[in-house]
Amino acid sequence: MKYFFDLISNKCSEVVTKNYSTSFSFGISFLNKPLRKHIYNIYGFVRLADEIVDSFHEYDKEKLLIQFKEETLLSIENKISLNPILNSFQQTVNSYNIDLSLIVSFLKSMEMDLIKKKYNEKGYDEYIYGSAEVVGLMCLSVFVDGNKKKYDDLKPFAMSLGSAFQKVNFLRDIKDDFETRGRVYFPHIEINKFSDKDKTLIEDDIKKDFDAALLGIKKLPKSCRGGVYLAYIYYCKLFRKISSLPYDKILQKRIRVSNFYKMLIMLKAYFKNKFNLI
Repeated sequence: MKYFFDLISNKCSEVVTKNYSTSFSFGISFLNKPLRKHIYNIYGFVRLADEIVDSFHEYDKEKLLIQFKEETLLSIENKISLNPILNSFQQTVNSYNIDLSLIVSFLKSMEMDLIKKKYNEKGYDEYIYGSAEVVGLMCLSVFVDGNKKKYDDLKPFAMSLGSAFQKVNFLRDIKDDFETRGRVYFPHIEINKFSDKDKTLIEDDIKKDFDAALLGIKKLPKSCRGGVYLAYIYYCKLFRKISSLPYDKILQKRIRVSNFYKMLIMLKAYFKNKFNLI
C-alpha cells in the first residue's frame, strides 16, 4: 500500500534532516506535531539538491541536477516518486498547493552554484531569493495551512528571515566556500582584500533582515511560532558571535554555537513562546 511507502518516505526526510542539521531539527521539534513531517519533507528535498552541487564531485553534477529537476516536477505531477525524498516532498507540495515557481527558482539557484563563482548585485539577490527566501515561503505555505491572505501578509517577513539565515551562512562559511569551491557570494568582495569595513557592511545588511523577520515571527500562528523563533534566536546568537570577531578570525576557522548554548537557546525559546513573550 502507498500509505506505508509514504510513511517510510517521510521517515527518510526526517533522518536526512536530523543527520545534516541539528539546529534545524531543534527548531522543527518545537513545531506542532502535524507540521513537523512537512518541514522535514521540505528540508530533505533542499538538502538532497544541495548535496548534488556541493558533494558529488566524482559525478557529472550538471546531468544529475537536470535529472533531479525532471524527477521532482514529475513526482509533483504524478503524486508519487520511487525516490523516497521526492515522494515525501511531493506530498507536502500537493497538500499545501506550494507554488511551483518557488521550486523552479530554488533549482535554478542550485544550477547557479555549478556555473557561478562570483556574483554582482543582481546575481546575488537572485541567488538569495532562490536558495533561501523561497524555502522560507515553502515553509510559510505549511504554517498558514494554505491560507492565501495570511501567506501574502507574512510573505515579506518570511523572505527576510530566509535571507538573514543564508547571509549568516555565507559570512560564517566565507573561507570554506572560497577555498573548497572557489565561490564568493558577496558582491564586490575580494577575499585577499577582505576587511573589517567589508564585514561591517555585510553585518548591517543582515541586521536589517533580522529586524524585519522578527516582526513577522510575532504574527505567526502559535502552532509554528515557537519553532521559527528558536531558529531565529539560534541564528542571532551565531550572528552576534561572528560580529564580535575581527574579519581575520572568520577567515581562519568556522564559527559555531556550542551545544551548551544551543540548550539555553531552546529553553529561552520554549518559555518565551509558552508565555507569549516573543
